[in-house]
Amino acid sequence: MTESKASKNASQDQCAVVVIGRNEGQRLVAALAQVKQLGCPVVYVDSDSVDGSVQQATALNVPVIKLDQSQGLSAAKARNAGARWAMEHYPEVAYIQFIDGDCQIDPGWLKRGVDAMLGPKVVAVCGRCREMYPEASIYNRLCDMEWDTPIGELEATGGNVMIRRTSFESVGGFDPSLIAGEEPELCFRLRALGGKILRIDADMVRHDADMHHFSQWWKRCLRGGYAEAASQWKHRGRPGRLCQRAVVSTLLWGLLLPLLTLLIAIFTAGVGVVLLVLYPCLAYRVYRRVRGRGVAKADAVLYAVSCVLSKFPGLLGVGLFHWRRMLGQRPMLIEHKPIPNEEVS
Repeated sequence: MTESKASKNASQDQCAVVVIGRNEGQRLVAALAQVKQLGCPVVYVDSDSVDGSVQQATALNVPVIKLDQSQGLSAAKARNAGARWAMEHYPEVAYIQFIDGDCQIDPGWLKRGVDAMLGPKVVAVCGRCREMYPEASIYNRLCDMEWDTPIGELEATGGNVMIRRTSFESVGGFDPSLIAGEEPELCFRLRALGGKILRIDADMVRHDADMHHFSQWWKRCLRGGYAEAASQWKHRGRPGRLCQRAVVSTLLWGLLLPLLTLLIAIFTAGVGVVLLVLYPCLAYRVYRRVRGRGVAKADAVLYAVSCVLSKFPGLLGVGLFHWRRMLGQRPMLIEHKPIPNEEVS
């Protein structure tokens, strides 16, 4: 056996892959087929799909865990269920790689991820997440830019990430009460214990956002505001103040500035609308930041405008979380992808 092949097999033996999904259809089939080629332990956790996902995974001889609405659905619960299964069935694995069902893992990623895990105090590693079809819509293109975070030590990762098993167990996994934003919250707790989270210069997954409508983008931003509010409230008053800056920014730009503009305009015969120039100023600041990363001018403009406009659905998400919290209602699932009406056999 060559040295490179031996190293690859060693990475596979140390790592289990947890794939989660809900109504991902052919995206899930492609994701599972890609993972199976790696030869590592894999489990699929399905969140009450109605598109035949369970049957398709079973046909690929992938172990399946099924969650249903009575349990309450969330990515956090799905990932925890998959991790528990992997640790019970493969107690020797040192790392757990989480993959979303709309992603395809890069063939060389596991080795790169495991190698990066050998660094001191490293508890989680991610790499590049690239959008498969950025040209298909402006919303896909926005996702592609969103995934392009800096290389080096991070505060948080997305859902596609490799995590050290012992660290995952020590903090109790993902918070099952969160319907979104569970990844930054977990990273917050991992860092509180002295762990390091890295993004390395390597391809990790290719993602298929499949967003083609403004309504999808709006719901996704609303869910983001909801998630940030939930995490901020959960850790309020604690060192680090998880998501506090994001929530304050949403309240400032989405609520306080419009109200202040309206009030001043009422008492100054409309002069107060001059405050609205602050929105272009915010957009220009974002534009300068992303241009500094080498993003093309047209894409930087698109991203900047999106960041400003996202404050408004984000505000609705913040408000929705606190409204449901005050009513004592359990977290709700917010989905931006269309759900099939009938199960496909």
